[in-house]
Amino acid sequence: MSVILVTGGTGLVGKAIEYVIETELEGSRFGKRPGEKWVFIGSSEADLRNQEQAKKLFEKYKPTHVIHLAALVGGLFINMKRKLDFLRDNILINDNVLHNAHELGCKKVISCLSTCVYPDKVEYPLDETKIHLGLPHDSNFGYAHAKRLVDVQNHAYKDQFGDNFTSAIPTNVFGPHDNFDLESAHVLPALMHKCYLAKKNGTPFVVWGSGKPLRQFIYSRDLAKLFIWMLREYDDVEPLILSVGEDEEVSIKQAADAVVGAMGFTGEYRFDTTKADGQFRKPASNKKLLSLIGDFQFTPFDKALEETVQWFQQNYENARIGKP
Repeated sequence: MSVILVTGGTGLVGKAIEYVIETELEGSRFGKRPGEKWVFIGSSEADLRNQEQAKKLFEKYKPTHVIHLAALVGGLFINMKRKLDFLRDNILINDNVLHNAHELGCKKVISCLSTCVYPDKVEYPLDETKIHLGLPHDSNFGYAHAKRLVDVQNHAYKDQFGDNFTSAIPTNVFGPHDNFDLESAHVLPALMHKCYLAKKNGTPFVVWGSGKPLRQFIYSRDLAKLFIWMLREYDDVEPLILSVGEDEEVSIKQAADAVVGAMGFTGEYRFDTTKADGQFRKPASNKKLLSLIGDFQFTPFDKALEETVQWFQQNYENARIGKP
């Protein structure tokens, strides 16, 4: 019996993995396999920053495999405001998860990193060899350094004990069950929530920044399939970028236009160029992924965005929207 523990299992990517495991054909490439037990846990079950609580959680479920998604995460502005929190909380969470997985003799751990771990000054496109070649962007150096250390720890556990610990580096993830709280949301869910409120209140839809920066967006349900594939077929300690191709970059303006279309918003819509833009672009190469996985169909951006907007509108009252 394999017990797969998904930390951060009630968040954006955890919910997407649960959705895929439940809806794909059993025994298929991304479906549940016979003899597998999947456990999805959120922070209400254990505060993974706390050593004791983390230990009890691992002793309770005795996982054979871990997909580690739990983290303190947030968009550009909250990262700039709370750098120490993002550094310290994530270091504690990651250390407790990896230590307990090692102590329990887990067969495999996949931790989730982010493209913001990369150096600010780097040659594009990003690939798996460039993580440690310089300092990360100042806007999120706390979070970025904590996540970089996971890669360092994975290598150390492998070198010293032979543990099969690795990590995935997704680009900008979005989808149902995202964090739509305007204080801390990433760019796409923030745009959706702002547009929803503008439509509801008859006020202008104002997008922060110039709209020019470019991002690679990956649909959470596509990412979920890639995590399941990694769990079963990827056994290298080196991180793996999970992303759509570089040719699929979308500008913030294009994303905002798509949100306006999906929401059916017809009011005033403008950009506030007094607000910061963050990094202009950080294209990542998915060549290594495609060379290993073979044929994989990504959901087109507009279709994925439409499904997410639909989910958000239908689940607004129960979504993570923050304080009114």
